[in-house]
Amino acid sequence: MNRVAFLSLIVALSASPASADTLREALARAYRENPTITASRAQQRALDENVPLVRAAGRPTLGTNAGVTENYLRSGNSFTTPEKLAQAQLALNVPVYQGGAVRNSVRAAETRVEAGQFGLRGTEASLFSDVVAAYNDVIRDEAIVGLNAQNVRVLETNLQASRDRFQVGDLTRTDVAQSEARLSLARAQLQRVQATLIASRENYVRLVGAAPGELAPPPPLPNLPQTADGAVEVALRDNPTLLAALKQQEATVYDVRVARASRLPTLGVGATGSYVNYLGSLGSGTGLGVGQSGTSAGIGLNVSLPFFQGGRPAALVRQAQATRAQAIENATAAERQVIASARSAFAIYRSSLEVIESSEDAVSANRLSLEGVRAENSVGNRTILDILNAEQELLNSKVTLVTARRDAYVAGFALLAAMGQAEAEDLGLDGGPLYNAADNFRAVRNRFSDFSDGKAPTPIAPSTNGVAPQDAILSRPLDPELDSSKVDRSPALTTGENAPNRR
Repeated sequence: MNRVAFLSLIVALSASPASADTLREALARAYRENPTITASRAQQRALDENVPLVRAAGRPTLGTNAGVTENYLRSGNSFTTPEKLAQAQLALNVPVYQGGAVRNSVRAAETRVEAGQFGLRGTEASLFSDVVAAYNDVIRDEAIVGLNAQNVRVLETNLQASRDRFQVGDLTRTDVAQSEARLSLARAQLQRVQATLIASRENYVRLVGAAPGELAPPPPLPNLPQTADGAVEVALRDNPTLLAALKQQEATVYDVRVARASRLPTLGVGATGSYVNYLGSLGSGTGLGVGQSGTSAGIGLNVSLPFFQGGRPAALVRQAQATRAQAIENATAAERQVIASARSAFAIYRSSLEVIESSEDAVSANRLSLEGVRAENSVGNRTILDILNAEQELLNSKVTLVTARRDAYVAGFALLAAMGQAEAEDLGLDGGPLYNAADNFRAVRNRFSDFSDGKAPTPIAPSTNGVAPQDAILSRPLDPELDSSKVDRSPALTTGENAPNRR
């Protein structure tokens, strides 16, 4: 992401009311404590250790062994089978040439570390996309629950007004039954959307690790591309998942070289030193004074030249080539996925913007329609069913509007993620320095001590068992568009037998 886009995204994510939970705060908390990302970081640290592991195969080794033997049964004399024996040996082996296997194994491991770092970036972007979706799901479902709760109140008032007018003969039993039926459906719908809200809040808890409070409206997303081709061009250059697949493909080149090295000779230098002590038992009983201890040392070259290995080297090469072929196809599949994701996110974003525009027009039109129907009903030109239908149409249009706003925002962020511009570095998250996977790799890549174990693992992501079960209670005020105070309660203008709907 260029500097202007980077700063714009930081400012956008920062611009939220201080009294409410913000999207930036939710993203920062998930970045610090979500178990998916913390586990991925641990996986990457484990992957880093492959480099010192393969380096160890090309480093000198030093070892010793010692023992004490006491022979209880001896078939020979004390010179050939002494009664007691203590010995120790020290051996040093220095690999000199291994056909390039170590060098190429190190290159393959380092390339896979780079792939893992790109993959970790992709995990960040995926997590952030999930958090953005969960955040907007809660906002959407709270709005929908509010709309349906307000609709129930309106229908309750409508039903009471219908019953009052029925008592004076201005409406029929049919009008009352229609109001009762619509209220029952509205209550059932309210129960359904409340369950959806609870599920959305629980999903938010799963991702963020805390219950959602009053969520501030998400800030606008900056620097979205104007065309699908522009989005794809950036995505093919910066998408971390695709870059990881390409690095995995590159690593398989070195795997083939490692397999071919199994046909080549190896050369090493070895040095040994030994000490032996017979503990006074050598030549005992002979009266001869002989040395009871001794030392020796030697140095030499170890050369291995394979001629025939039962077809193993060729099988290793074929296996590595097949794995490389798989990596090539996986890179192509990743490229296709990136293209499809960028194009589909762009299409959903654009279509959602159009749905928002159409829904805003529909809300305005339905609002005017409802006001008109209510006014006409007060003079007897519209029925209760007309009011009920107008209220339902306004409710539906407002639900469509809040859903489209959610879809547009989520698709816009998914588009940024597909373009490789929705990672922690791009978002400028608060809460301390960002996790840098390269720091651990630089710390361990050249280590050679056998005793640098590192720190014992401790839990990072907290449990959500202590978070209270979520409910569908709303903290924000209900939408005033369907205010029950707007229901007509004026006295009937006609008697029952002369009501327009009875003619």
